[in-house]
Amino acid sequence: MPLAQSKSSAAQIAKYADMFSAIGTEARLRIMQLLLSAHPEGLVVGEIQEELNIPNSTLSHHLDKLRNEGLVEVRRESTFLRYTANTDALQEVLQFLYAECCTRNKALKPQDIVEICE
Repeated sequence: MPLAQSKSSAAQIAKYADMFSAIGTEARLRIMQLLLSAHPEGLVVGEIQEELNIPNSTLSHHLDKLRNEGLVEVRRESTFLRYTANTDALQEVLQFLYAECCTRNKALKPQDIVEICE
């Protein structure tokens, strides 16, 4: 493998590792599930807090971590912050995860993954 490609691959793997790490806590995974269920409108912070019963300062920390890794997007609406799941980033990280198992070694069939999601 050429050195430039190796560095690019290493950077990509580090990026995805950070993304997986960001959703690697129960609270953040619950936030992601909730935001995906509210897609594409998303939810304001108060709605997330009410639904998940997470203290405001803790919720803010979790949302910042998810935003910093590109998994959620935020936009200001007057005095509220509305969060949405970044489905493009989720698709990218899932494609990375399943690329080898569904193509080269056929560990999983792509249609089995679709069935899981239905």
